[in-house]
Amino acid sequence: MGALHAGHRALLRRARAECGEVVMSLFVNPAQFGPDEDFDRYPRDEARDRAIAAEEGVDRVFAPTVAEMYPDGFSTTVSVGALGTVFEGASRPGHFDGVATVVLKLFAVVRPGAAYFGQKDAQQLAVIRRMTADLGLGVEIRAVETVREDDGLALSSRNAYLSPGERRRAPSLHRALVARDANVIEGDVDYLAVVDPDTFAEVEPGPGTLVIGAARFGSTRLIDNIRIEGR
Repeated sequence: MGALHAGHRALLRRARAECGEVVMSLFVNPAQFGPDEDFDRYPRDEARDRAIAAEEGVDRVFAPTVAEMYPDGFSTTVSVGALGTVFEGASRPGHFDGVATVVLKLFAVVRPGAAYFGQKDAQQLAVIRRMTADLGLGVEIRAVETVREDDGLALSSRNAYLSPGERRRAPSLHRALVARDANVIEGDVDYLAVVDPDTFAEVEPGPGTLVIGAARFGSTRLIDNIRIEGR
């Protein structure tokens, strides 16, 4: 959705290394924002984003308008069922329907062989994998590891909203994931749980499971996750 940072660069570099042609979509999708969320103030700088895309060897940038993606009379919505209704789906009703719908439209236009998504948005990744498999889209979904600041804060375009004090507290979300303890979070906790990475059903901690969390620091809501390693 633009406001590109080092995490987005990691996606572009991985795609550039593995693909013959790289297309980057650039679209702030209104369908995945709730009525009281930050669509109007979401960071936008298309010129800068295009410059970064050029630096990373992107062949084409697809930057449609809202009217092009959702013309008059548009009424179709994609839903992935229960997976899209828990955690982020419960906190942001309709969010994943908006995500799945726009990604399906982007796939239909670009017709990629592979598509790259960040592990930071782990539930989004699971939603897209489920949709792609269920609808037989033939697109390989490739995950790219979360890029972090030195203090553990996951890179996000929304980090720009944080005040200096909120920025100092924000890495506590990552520390809480490592400790599996919501009490570590120095903000307003939404959830902290251990889940299966494909279904997002809550499970006992074990190798390959995810610790996921969301919290609000001031008016800024951040999400993060880590994978439990081991045998």
